[in-house]
Amino acid sequence: MSRTPKSRARRCDPTGLMRTSSPVLVGRGDQLGALRAAVPSQPAVIMIEGEAGVGKSRLVRELLDADLGPIAVLMGHCQPVGEPFPYGAVLEALRDCTERLARNHSRLSPVAGVLAGPLPELASYLPDAPPSTGDPRADRHRFFRALRELLGVLGPVLLVVEDLHWADDGSRQLLRFLMGDPPANLSIVVTYRREDVPGGVPLGSAYRPPTGITSALLELEPLDVAEVRVLTSAILDGEPVSAEFAAKLHERTAGIPFVVEETLRALRNPAGAVHADGATARRLLDNVDVPVLLRDAIAERLAALPSDAARLVQAAAVLGAPAGVELLGAVARLGESSAALTHALTGHVLHEVGPRRYGFRHALAQQAVYDTLSGPDRTELHQRAVEVLDQVEPRPLVQLAEHSERAGSTAAWLRYGEAAADRAVEIGDAGTATALLQKLLVDSAVPAADVDRLAIKLGQIAHQGLDQLDPTETLERLLSDRRLSTAARGQVRHYRGVLLIRQAGGIEEARSELERAVADLTERPDLAARGEAVLGLSYLGMTPLHEVQPWLDRVSAARESATDLEQKMALYANEVGSKMHLGDPSVLPSWQFSPASTPGELRQLARAHCNLADALTTTGHFALCADLLRDGLRFAAECGAPFTASTAHATRARLDWLTGDWDGLAERAETLLDEYRDLFPLASELCLILGSLATARGEWAEATSYLTETGAFAPEESITPVAIAGCAALARTMLAQDEVIRACVDVDRGLAIVRGKGVWVWATELGPVAVATFLAAGRETDAETLIEEIAAGVEGRDAPMAFAALAWCRGQLAEARGQDEALELYRQAADRYSALPAPYLTALVAEREAACLLVSDQEKAAEILSALVDTFDGLGATRDAARCRHQLRSIGGGKPSRRGRRGYGDALSPREQEVARLLVAGHTNRKIADVLFLSPRTVEQHAARVLRKLGVSSRAELQAEDLA
Repeated sequence: MSRTPKSRARRCDPTGLMRTSSPVLVGRGDQLGALRAAVPSQPAVIMIEGEAGVGKSRLVRELLDADLGPIAVLMGHCQPVGEPFPYGAVLEALRDCTERLARNHSRLSPVAGVLAGPLPELASYLPDAPPSTGDPRADRHRFFRALRELLGVLGPVLLVVEDLHWADDGSRQLLRFLMGDPPANLSIVVTYRREDVPGGVPLGSAYRPPTGITSALLELEPLDVAEVRVLTSAILDGEPVSAEFAAKLHERTAGIPFVVEETLRALRNPAGAVHADGATARRLLDNVDVPVLLRDAIAERLAALPSDAARLVQAAAVLGAPAGVELLGAVARLGESSAALTHALTGHVLHEVGPRRYGFRHALAQQAVYDTLSGPDRTELHQRAVEVLDQVEPRPLVQLAEHSERAGSTAAWLRYGEAAADRAVEIGDAGTATALLQKLLVDSAVPAADVDRLAIKLGQIAHQGLDQLDPTETLERLLSDRRLSTAARGQVRHYRGVLLIRQAGGIEEARSELERAVADLTERPDLAARGEAVLGLSYLGMTPLHEVQPWLDRVSAARESATDLEQKMALYANEVGSKMHLGDPSVLPSWQFSPASTPGELRQLARAHCNLADALTTTGHFALCADLLRDGLRFAAECGAPFTASTAHATRARLDWLTGDWDGLAERAETLLDEYRDLFPLASELCLILGSLATARGEWAEATSYLTETGAFAPEESITPVAIAGCAALARTMLAQDEVIRACVDVDRGLAIVRGKGVWVWATELGPVAVATFLAAGRETDAETLIEEIAAGVEGRDAPMAFAALAWCRGQLAEARGQDEALELYRQAADRYSALPAPYLTALVAEREAACLLVSDQEKAAEILSALVDTFDGLGATRDAARCRHQLRSIGGGKPSRRGRRGYGDALSPREQEVARLLVAGHTNRKIADVLFLSPRTVEQHAARVLRKLGVSSRAELQAEDLA
């Protein structure tokens, strides 16, 4: 590309306008080739990533200009401004598939009827709509299934969704669903800017293409100097471009094709421009920054338009979203706007971005036009936009609020902004609601009389949603805002305190804020009681139980005296969970939930179910926990309580770990962690699960990485039972590697937390590993003392798992002392764990029983170990299974891997899969040998077969995807 194409006579455009873009694609040959190869290989998923103006849309256009054979193209665009419109981009794309659907609609099942409402254009070809299930999550899943089925009957289809970074949450979730299991006839192409993607995750959560489909991630980088030179020459119809000019142009534009085009457009315009190599161009490039050049380019194009066309373009820039000609003309105050639109289109200022909808080719162009407006002009156009949009049905409240704000109309900004927030809450979009309320609250023009109401509303909405950090900061700023009344200050403190609990490192500050809130809320005893209910949560940080108990007692008294049912239910939701976490024996015999008749009561009913369920995973009532979670999730969905639902999902994952439902658990937990990473109570629990699973697989580094995020090293800012369990899992990981001293450090840290809190029910996972660690370290007296402490601490508590753990602890001490009662204690512990059920813990105890039998009844020991191999293999606890196989081999009773010793051909055997997984994790042969209880030589042989079967020449080339 070092040579510029030869000069040739330039074609004259009769309008005098220069070419708007390069007639050839520059610097994207590899990406276009990959795209053209992937799309026909259905099913296919292609993600195109790049910054603004780098050429994502151009690459897609080049693809679509080619012959795609029988593949039909469905196009959808996400917009930066607009009303909440769930799934809008995908629905837009599907409205043009009538012809294909007409030929194939008979293949649709009744579930497709749910699409009739969102897609009225297709209704005549769709089955009758089925009734709602009553469960929003189930309805949403059915809607997703229906869309996938619809796409599946259309024949070969390419679905293109542009600008995914502007997508609503619904569209991201839907696309993730489709991309996770696309129909065999579907290819999906999405484009996005990673820098503008909320949270940096394009689909809202981590996405990994499934096996069996064609997939590609195309990352578009800016052009280099040589490519900028070729692009410039192409835009100028082959005009020779000097290397000096190309280098300067690249320096000023960073090689972004769109900015190159816009800069060149500033140099060559319909009025006649300087030669690309001329002194004028060089001076311009030397003295003007790229953003200024871009604005100058837009100013020149606007100046070349008739006044009506320029005004129409300015109206489009103010509206900020594609609009029809009538709306554009009304905002611009034009009587007849078709001619003006034609000029704007032929001048390449506006583009038809959708059927009869017009806007800018790029957001930078829209901003550049907007910047050309004077302050009074902007104000006038925004005010006119308010007047026009106010007549649209349904009223676009978000846009009305934004235009009112920019027009300087505080009263209208307040009215529309609050109404838009209310509407967002109604449709379950808490993120939009909190963003609007925060913007209102930082506006110093909003009257003090309104600040109280908006601040309290922000706290209430944020408290129920998942968007935590920004609302917390806004509430903090409000506490120093003189407009906030003394009466409202206590409420703002209350909501800020509640939100702080959900953030990493926020628990101690939260308690302080809540205590101040309770003191401030003398005129709101109902809210003060709710603050006390949070302070009465036993599991927050390192506040000792004897300091928490008075708050809990006050909550019980407040609940008894409350006359409002929602208030009673709110207090009970905290009280019942906190007491059950302590193993309070009075909870389960007397618990009862009042039926809900209002949305607020239903929200509290959902909280009560989920809070109690969470406590039951700590104490060991797993069957009841599952029932409560099922109902709690349903109630949370019905009343729109996403935070409550999020707690239930994390508890469900914890329950799955405890009850041995490990199939796909790591993937589920990772997905939840991606979604809830900013919610520390949930993230820490999910890290505990993922770390524990990694320990069971023998992946020590991964386990440690997760377990350090459980709060184990910062208990004062932790969810205490999770932090204690994190210490236990860390100690178990160290002990498995014979790192006894480090295991002692983790155990001692965990026991310091338990003793500081004074809640021995929470030592259910720590106790057994602590006793094992102390015995391995020769600290038998410490082990004995600990067992006595646990026994005294759990006496009279309703905590089945604690008593199973106590029997396990006693069994270990008896075994170490050579006492015959060890067997009976292990059997007692195994029976208790089995009754929960907790199959993994049951198996670990049974392994100790087998160890005791090795001397007296080797045949029985071998029988137990053989069964445990199957149990551990079935769970996916490969490290534990390998340990039991090693024990069997040591007594001459070896057991083959799960599927026997048949030939596997080019497929990996179970043992080879285990070795391959550890190779991918970066382990050496010796480390793998330690994990799987094999000799390094055996591992070396397995590793060689793995590489051969997977067709890679070295372990460095081995990827996790190879094992899928």
